[in-house]
Amino acid sequence: MVQFHEHIITELLDDPNGGLVVLSSGLSLSKLISSLLVLHTSSQGTLLLLSPSSASLKSQILHHLKTHHSPTPSDITADLPAHHRHTLYLSGSIFFITARILIVDLLTNKIPTSSIAGLIILNAHSLSESSTEAFIVRILRSLNREAYIRAFSDKPHAMVSGFAKAERIMKCLYIRKLHLWPRFQVYVSQELEKYPPVVVDIRVSMTKYMVGIQKAIIEVMDACLKEMRKTNKVDVEDLTVENGLFKSFDEIVRRQLDPIWHTLGKKTKQLVSDLKTLRKLLDYLVRYDAVTYLRYLDTLRVSESFRSVWIFAEASYKIFDYAKKRVYRFGRSDGMKLIGHSKSVTNKKRKIRGDHKDSEEAVGGTSSSSSSSGLVLEEVLEEAPKWKVLREVLEEIEEERRKQALPREELLVGEEADNGIVLVACKDEYSCLQLQECITNSPQKVMHEEWKKYLLSKVELREIKRQKKKTKDPKGFGVLDGVVPITPAQSTEASSVSKQEHDALLAAASELRNLAHMGCVVEDASRPDIGGRGCSKAKQKEENRKGPAATVGGSGIKDKNRRRKAAIKDNNEICSSEKKSQTDEIDTVVAGRLCETTCGGTSVDEAVFQKHSPNLDATGIGNVKPLPPVHIYALESDQPILDILKPSIIIVYHPDVTFVREIEVYKAQNPSKNLKVYFLFYEDSTEVQKFEASIRRENGAFESLIRQKSLMMIPVDQDGRCLGLNSSVDLDGATPQNSITRRAGGRKEVDKEMQVIVDMREFMSSLPNVLHQKGMLIIPVTLEVGDYILSPLICVERKSIQDLFMSFTSGRLYNQVETMVRYYRIPVLLIEFSQDKSFSFQSASEIGDDVTPNSIISKLSLLVLHFPRLRIIWSRSLHATAEIFTSLKANQDEPDETKAMRVGVPSEEGIVENDVRAENYNTSAVEFLRRLPGVSDLNYRAIMDGCKSLAELALLPLERLAELMGGQKAARTLREFLDAKYPTLL
Repeated sequence: MVQFHEHIITELLDDPNGGLVVLSSGLSLSKLISSLLVLHTSSQGTLLLLSPSSASLKSQILHHLKTHHSPTPSDITADLPAHHRHTLYLSGSIFFITARILIVDLLTNKIPTSSIAGLIILNAHSLSESSTEAFIVRILRSLNREAYIRAFSDKPHAMVSGFAKAERIMKCLYIRKLHLWPRFQVYVSQELEKYPPVVVDIRVSMTKYMVGIQKAIIEVMDACLKEMRKTNKVDVEDLTVENGLFKSFDEIVRRQLDPIWHTLGKKTKQLVSDLKTLRKLLDYLVRYDAVTYLRYLDTLRVSESFRSVWIFAEASYKIFDYAKKRVYRFGRSDGMKLIGHSKSVTNKKRKIRGDHKDSEEAVGGTSSSSSSSGLVLEEVLEEAPKWKVLREVLEEIEEERRKQALPREELLVGEEADNGIVLVACKDEYSCLQLQECITNSPQKVMHEEWKKYLLSKVELREIKRQKKKTKDPKGFGVLDGVVPITPAQSTEASSVSKQEHDALLAAASELRNLAHMGCVVEDASRPDIGGRGCSKAKQKEENRKGPAATVGGSGIKDKNRRRKAAIKDNNEICSSEKKSQTDEIDTVVAGRLCETTCGGTSVDEAVFQKHSPNLDATGIGNVKPLPPVHIYALESDQPILDILKPSIIIVYHPDVTFVREIEVYKAQNPSKNLKVYFLFYEDSTEVQKFEASIRRENGAFESLIRQKSLMMIPVDQDGRCLGLNSSVDLDGATPQNSITRRAGGRKEVDKEMQVIVDMREFMSSLPNVLHQKGMLIIPVTLEVGDYILSPLICVERKSIQDLFMSFTSGRLYNQVETMVRYYRIPVLLIEFSQDKSFSFQSASEIGDDVTPNSIISKLSLLVLHFPRLRIIWSRSLHATAEIFTSLKANQDEPDETKAMRVGVPSEEGIVENDVRAENYNTSAVEFLRRLPGVSDLNYRAIMDGCKSLAELALLPLERLAELMGGQKAARTLREFLDAKYPTLL
């Protein structure tokens, strides 16, 4: 354990009420939690941990507990019966539990709160006054004032979003003390800088096209920000390019625009989306290769060409042009501009098919040309500059090790042995797999493989368009089936890329695909087994027989794709014939996923080495320097990789502040270990700017928290315990005798406590918490009909905006309303909006006059027409819903819990209680009756009382029908319908 963790634990143990700890990201929050759990004893009572939203944090805590050989906490799930959960609560152990299960058990008094020692909350930055965690703490404090509450967070920037967020979180958790531990704290900085690792900062120069793309994106982003400033709807200080590099920028902008979202124009809404797209473009530029980047731009061109604002900016053309020039060039061999149509391209295609010597699209080729036309499609395939630097660094590491291995056989005292592990840290799994290919094979082969996939995707796209043209939809198909026809962007490709260039790409792709088919047939015949080595031997034989052209089209592509099968699930994959032949499995250890099994007695580390050691024999490169065994790790997998592998050399391929802090903590825990860290930065790039800005942003967040801590006012009682947010309300409710003279000398009856029956599934929302704050008694049960039962007559189905749209799409809402109408006299549909968003579905200009299948207003209108007794209530926020429920419950009886549970649930005889229609009437026959001509909501009940069945109704005379239906006109309409002859086709 690092020493500053000991200081944090000491501060927490000194306060019996608990506290809120805010750490810098990367300072091993999971190790801190596990160390705190080790100190817990069963004599203190049961300790509950609210399961975090991220499963990685939970897995890291369990991993550290296993390394300490401590008992790991088990999970309390809803599958366990109530008596079993009660036994676990009394056991005095440590358990993970979800907030929903815990709040339900607290409300139903299934938890012996006196045996609960404390509660640990791991995602304090996501809490609010209306969250379920705050609800749990409020009830637990009211039942057990001795239990401690300890909350943790390693996201300081999230703790300062909003007005006095940290103070509000502390009040709702009944916590008095705030513990701040930034990276610049004295204890932290002294320990982490006491034994620093050897750091090598390598600045890699970007290519001129990468610099041009980055400059163009920043220009477009600046133009979009200027357009947004003109709206006068957003705080101008937040609209900077530096803020636009982070994901939190979207939250900042949306937080300001959500309350007025329905008043914004389409252009402003699109600008918010465009800024998100431009941030991705900046990130992907330094993360992925040139071909992948071009493919992503092609998808953007198709999907956003008509509605986006940034594509029409002046500098956006440079983004597409430079990205294309990084991959290929197309033009005449004499350098003149292209004029004319695609006839010359057709000649080029025939030339390539006729003679393999002119087809230089193989691994060694750089261009494909047609001598008759003078057109040249030249492959540039610009490699990522970091690839070359990474290989040079690995060669240097291996060379240094070989030099040190000869003279240095004995280690110094206290110095750990070098285990030879080199860890390369990347952002995501796709980058890891691509880097693995670059290490085991040449970067040129990786780029050519991506280029072939790009070309083959063009052919697939063309075939899909042809199939769509052949299969035309019948007339009338579309709107009647609930589908609005969308005009395809047919001219997008032709408008963005010249016709000649597009046809040349298709010609090269068609030739490549034909060669692939030939190679697949030959390789299937000659392949001895399914293993990777056998395939490579067959591939070498095929190279000798057919030459380089067959190798490129056939086994070369196939073997690469076999190794890269799990790289990325992309729509632009290779042709289906190659997919069928991909039968080999890739390595079981992929980037970011650790192999927990042993390979024939070998350890996990050895298995990792075997999987990730570069196979230098298969590279096909002459005079290649040896490379050390490498493990490539994806940062997004969020695993405790440093503690598992214990590497001696780390190469940070994609810099990340959190991972840098993890390296510092790892070195502080292992001071005797020789650790060397390489940082690969693109010089003068947004990568460096984002890394430095993230440090500044975190420091600024801690400075703000330090100022808030000095100005905080936490109300406490006489015992020094925090009173919480609603302290004034609690004090008024605790002393009712002081106002006894205002209640007619005590003769006036005290108001009864309002009861609300709530479905178990509704505790995923915050409404039960708000209702409890209003003084209502919450009774959690499992309901078949409705979400909230306010009285024996009123049943409420609550829908958030997102749930409302999904329920209409799936048809679930129709069934829910139908059951409510059947069992309750006043069925209510509550549509609840979010407090910080606009109180509107759509702007007034978007509401049309006609009923359309995709309009939410049209769907609601049809729902109300079909169920006339349904009442719709619009609520602006959770607190508004609580006020509405209070007014609805006025002068109403309290609901019965046992009756509410039985509603809609059939008994053993199949009879549903309180379902008058189901007991006395045939429900299907009633629905059929109501749809007959002349039958309305005013007379169908009289018809049901006058005849027992539809057969009896059909035999009634006209006079009797008029008597039941309340008029001659309606009776005559029904009689004519019943007596009408069935039309025949003859």
